[in-house]
Amino acid sequence: MTGYTREELLAAHEQLVDNDANLIADGGKEPPVVVKIGGAKAVDPEGAVADVAHLVANGTDVVVVHGGSTAVDETLEELGEEPTYVESPSGITGRFTDERTMEVFSMVMPGKLNTDLTALFREAGVDALGLSGVDGGLLTGPRKSAVRVVENGKKKIKRGDHSGKITSVNASLLETLLDGGYTPIVTVPMLADDGVPVNADADRAAAAVAGALGAKLVVLTDVKGVYADPDDESTLIETADTPDEFDALEAAAEGFMTKKVMAAKEALDGGAAEVIVSDANLNDPIVTALNGGGTHVTPGALVEAEEAK
Repeated sequence: MTGYTREELLAAHEQLVDNDANLIADGGKEPPVVVKIGGAKAVDPEGAVADVAHLVANGTDVVVVHGGSTAVDETLEELGEEPTYVESPSGITGRFTDERTMEVFSMVMPGKLNTDLTALFREAGVDALGLSGVDGGLLTGPRKSAVRVVENGKKKIKRGDHSGKITSVNASLLETLLDGGYTPIVTVPMLADDGVPVNADADRAAAAVAGALGAKLVVLTDVKGVYADPDDESTLIETADTPDEFDALEAAAEGFMTKKVMAAKEALDGGAAEVIVSDANLNDPIVTALNGGGTHVTPGALVEAEEAK
């Protein structure tokens, strides 16, 4: 599908090692790259698959984290059930995951979607290995059995939620896989502290992984990045390197982009080297992002916030 074979990728990697006298095997590598692939219909993963194949062949450690909320909603509807979304007091809209939704979520995300995406990467010659946040205790944290929501203008407590907050990443598991030449393909659910698999936001899962690995995080979506005017792509915000610039970025983010900016902050707080929000539907989406495309957020954007703690 991507035009790469395993033999071609291995040959390319061998040629890189043979021809680069300055390659340092230990301590001189670039940070890993964590790629978040969205689950919306408008996001085509094929370009990302080819780019990951290219990066891995050239010696870059890559971890892929993927979403899939659209597929979950479609499956619920096929089963005659309606997805439930709620608004938080801060104005962010998110999924409410009841017990039945959690069952469907577990079937679709680590089942069909993760398997299909892992197969795509393996077809491209990447030694991909699919994981959910439950496997090896990869993504863990406290469960949120109740959430605060706003309904008809009133704040309420809605119980029965099966979601959680990722507070720990088994980075040693990912590092072991990367050292063994594997490319982890990660998805939620996470494992809650009561031992139950629960839902978690995929952008924030990618942020947690990037922070734990000290990685560059590339968040691929269906727009070029964060726009100062959400309706005008010519107003792309290219960089946020200072607290003032980050404040402007947060103020500009609307809708689904709000969570991506929130994830950027969490990633940098956790130790990520950089966060890039960029267009998934380019020919070379990840390479383009790493070379300056999209919206780049650097640790300097949070310096004052960190110093004030």
